[in-house]
Amino acid sequence: MLTIAYIGNGKSTNRYHLPFSTQLSDKIKIKTIYSRSGKSDWTPIEGVQYTTNIDDIYNDPEIQLVVVTTPSSSHYPLAKEGLLRGKNMLVEKPFTETVEQAQDLFTLAKEKNLFVQSYQNRRYDSDFLTVQKVIESNKLGDLLELEMHFDYFRPEVPENSKYSRINSFLYGHACHTLDQVISYFGEPDEVYSDVRQLLGKGHMNDYFDLDLYYGKLKVSVKSSYFRLTPRPSFIVYGKKGSFVKETKDRQEEHLKQFYMPTEPDFGVDLPQHYGTLTYMDDDNHYHQEKVISEVGDYSRFYEDVYQTLINKQDKVVKDNQTLLQIKLLEEGTKHLS
Repeated sequence: MLTIAYIGNGKSTNRYHLPFSTQLSDKIKIKTIYSRSGKSDWTPIEGVQYTTNIDDIYNDPEIQLVVVTTPSSSHYPLAKEGLLRGKNMLVEKPFTETVEQAQDLFTLAKEKNLFVQSYQNRRYDSDFLTVQKVIESNKLGDLLELEMHFDYFRPEVPENSKYSRINSFLYGHACHTLDQVISYFGEPDEVYSDVRQLLGKGHMNDYFDLDLYYGKLKVSVKSSYFRLTPRPSFIVYGKKGSFVKETKDRQEEHLKQFYMPTEPDFGVDLPQHYGTLTYMDDDNHYHQEKVISEVGDYSRFYEDVYQTLINKQDKVVKDNQTLLQIKLLEEGTKHLS
């Protein structure tokens, strides 16, 4: 068994972590959850110790992994404290604000023979997994262009926010999409960033358009808080065709409705959510077909961590991938204030 504790008892822990870590009850034991105030709007889990004393985590030799789900600015100091106290650490995104901070954590973990990693659960998004399946079918031929969109219509968010780099839209959301790109395609040859504050200086970053080049392939990562009509989640163009996935992974949608992973159809796309694949085959015949979506499952990330810590398998989220992602986030925001 892998025994874990959480630092933080808010929405992140209760909506985006516990529903998935508890799915692996044969492998993972959740022992302790710490919060500074001890107050929570979420229903306590039977058998879990809730505490306002963080030493209850650090002084417990049974706890092998500590998961940090607190606000972004606290990720680095809490992860470092945990490593110094001898605990393996899993850190919510964004991992850190700077490459220097991230490298400091990786170096410290190596010195102490400990594990530290970013929680990149969206590697197991349904739409991302489906795009991989389509690409690997080779029906599109040589890839030429891929567009990824993560759009909202929430103008009140930037209107009521002040600029903070680590709390910017780029750090909060491109950390997902950039990690997906880097995990699948690797390090790009070139990167061009268009990161804006549409409401002007002093407001949070609310728009980004990042172009990553891999030889002749261009991958664009785009998002905005001002998209009343969202763009497709993914569009992929190849020499022989295209694939369009209009809708995103449904796990978050279901979680917000308190529809849990214990349900058999949790996160599962319906036929109206399936992407459309259009292509010319080797005999120059036209095809258009719906592609049944892969099933997303964030519990697979906890399975990965379990296999690394208990069975000594390699980390799925590599240190160099996280460092590259944060480097691109830093470079994209260096002109903002």
